Amino acid sequence: MTDHSYSSREPTVQRERASLDELLEALSKPPRRRILTALAEANPRDEAEFAPGEFTSAARRQELLTRLHHTHLPKLDEAGFIEWDPDSKTITRGPRFDEIAPLVELMIAHRDELPVGWP
Repeated sequence: MTDHSYSSREPTVQRERASLDELLEALSKPPRRRILTALAEANPRDEAEFAPGEFTSAARRQELLTRLHHTHLPKLDEAGFIEWDPDSKTITRGPRFDEIAPLVELMIAHRDELPVGWP
């Protein structure tokens, strides 16, 4: 898991550009697609925007929040597509967001042609 404290954050290490497999893996789950498409439209975003809705049972809500905090946000953060600060509950575009942006923008532009329930 990435150290999210900005005061102790080390400079970003230069990486090779993301492979298509890495990009598609990042986009493979609906919560990650929602986060990335929201960031494509406005930056920064509040973590609360991605919490389960009020019609979700308490148990299901906790399960989804756990996945968000322990799987989806860390995965996108570690890949560099987002920067997530759990203390301020803020999500911003990461240093590698531009690498995934073309696929995200393509999905947004063709949202009417994508399966029901997208993202």
